[in-house]
Amino acid sequence: MEVILTYRFIQYAILSAFLSSIVCGLIGVIIVEKKLVMMSGGIAHTSYGGVGLGYLLGFEPLVGAFIFSILAALGIGFIKNKSTGFSDIVIGLFWSLGMSLGILFIGLMPAYPPNVSSYLFGNILSVTTLNLWLMLILTVIVVSVILFFYQDFKSHLFDPEFNAILGKRTKVIENILLILIALTVVVLIRVVGIVLVIALLTAPAATASLFTKKLSARMGVSILFGLAYTLVGLFISYRINVASGAVIVFVSVFTYAALYLIQRFQLKRHRMAQYRRHNNEIQS
Repeated sequence: MEVILTYRFIQYAILSAFLSSIVCGLIGVIIVEKKLVMMSGGIAHTSYGGVGLGYLLGFEPLVGAFIFSILAALGIGFIKNKSTGFSDIVIGLFWSLGMSLGILFIGLMPAYPPNVSSYLFGNILSVTTLNLWLMLILTVIVVSVILFFYQDFKSHLFDPEFNAILGKRTKVIENILLILIALTVVVLIRVVGIVLVIALLTAPAATASLFTKKLSARMGVSILFGLAYTLVGLFISYRINVASGAVIVFVSVFTYAALYLIQRFQLKRHRMAQYRRHNNEIQS
């Protein structure tokens, strides 16, 4: 283990796992609570157009993903605010447009097309210094905004109608949230990839909800679970030499499913015990 930790790519991978777990813990809880999973998926898949544009024009693909994610978030938010009932259609259109543009841009490259599987399915072991710095900057931005608007997000999550009555700018909060989702997507691309990003956004938050309902506590527990999932997935993928993103997602989903079933079993057993106790009291 000590020898493995001396490798720079392993150190970068661990730092990436730490940063991604922070944004997952904070934004993932909000996404799950507000039921924005599909919207997050739309933003994530739109970012692939930026990856392709980065390869075509010769700049860092993550920067392109950042630009496309922000544009997708603002576009979805604008259309959602202007019309009702079309959000699913808009998300689907952005989703497919981003993927198709990414394929088109890469196909237009004069040289041999690059291997983009790490952007689609994630490869935490291939994180570069530039990737790490970009992830750090975006993580600091996400954490700062969440801390600054924490009370606004809290009231927006649990009582949006009261927020509107008080005259608070709910649309502004929603747009800020969409931008934060876009930033989070960019942080996660190198960890689990565009295709699997939804799982890491939802699994730690969903697991945390099994243990606590308090918002701040859920965020903290979600960060811990996200870190555990990514580190366990990282070392398993390194040992068996398979794509890290797939292993991380498998570990997170399997753990959530197991804990959920255990909790349901314990709850059912507790109810049966209460029922038997009640019957015994009646008979006695």
